[in-house]
Amino acid sequence: MTYELLEVVAAATDVPAFGIRAGDLGTVVEVHGDDAYEVEFCNDRGETLAMFALSGSDLRRVRPVQQAA
Repeated sequence: MTYELLEVVAAATDVPAFGIRAGDLGTVVEVHGDDAYEVEFCNDRGETLAMFALSGSDLRRVRPVQQAA
């Protein structure tokens, strides 16, 4: 599955090294090649908790991508 820049995604698995749990929401802030994404995870106040690269299999889509009309 591919993800778009600035798409909201969820972690598919726990990432204990960064304190991220499965289901935590993040935003794709960079696309690296075909299947690597830099994702920023923030708290409810918008403060960055962690930002690191994940493969597409480590993410899941939160909502369908809107197609331009």
